[in-house]
Amino acid sequence: MTPRSTLAALLCAALLAAGCASTTSGSVATGGRGRSQLLLVSSEQVMQQSLQYYDEQNREARAKGQLATSGPEWGRVNAIMQRLVPQVAAFRPDAARWPWQLVLIDEDSVNAHVMAGGKITFYTGLIRKLRLSDDEIAAVMGHEMAHALREHTREKMSQAAAGDLAIAVGGALLGVGQGAVQLASLGKQLALDLPFSRHMESEADLYGLELAARAGYDPRAAVSLWQKMAQAGGGNGTGFLSTHPSAGDRMGQLQAAMPRVLPLYEAARARH
Repeated sequence: MTPRSTLAALLCAALLAAGCASTTSGSVATGGRGRSQLLLVSSEQVMQQSLQYYDEQNREARAKGQLATSGPEWGRVNAIMQRLVPQVAAFRPDAARWPWQLVLIDEDSVNAHVMAGGKITFYTGLIRKLRLSDDEIAAVMGHEMAHALREHTREKMSQAAAGDLAIAVGGALLGVGQGAVQLASLGKQLALDLPFSRHMESEADLYGLELAARAGYDPRAAVSLWQKMAQAGGGNGTGFLSTHPSAGDRMGQLQAAMPRVLPLYEAARARH
């Protein structure tokens, strides 16, 4: 390594280390294990961009007559979300004050997703095609809410920003052309559209499992959900299926966590 390249590497390492933190406390479902996250991008920036995406999505759905924010089907899904929201404080107290929002899009897509800050989208195709029970809807909802709690979108954007940073610092110190630096700057924006990593998906499964159990929804429904998912698309379909790990892998992980979350479910049921 030249002195300049060594300096660039050390500077990048120092900046990345300064951006490491964890967005939540430990989870019972994970056995109390936490994970440090790279969080270089601010929450405010991520939420602003996510809200723009969410509003654009809703405008398009409304223009097509597909946006539901009322009615029996929306009311059912929204009631489940409202039971889950009070439980988020177990992972991070500030999230209980987020403006959680749900829209239901009347479309055949077997899909659901979340944007930063708790902006959730469900598609009627997911509910109807898989004939989901309330407990299974809660499993999906908990999974999506867990992505928001763990700020996985922010983490994705930060990982892209870290790549930008490395190229920018290297470019300044090593004389890389501006074209490469400008190309790298697109990474942070594009990261908003990329699927979550397998590790993030597994994390959302476990946090979501616990979230549903704390709200009094049977966590065993998460396993039946993925059995239905496997039958519907073999774990390799479109929408919700295409951006997630295989159904078989996650069912094994969920089963392993069940002894830790069932007592939470039983305690919640006893309170109701």
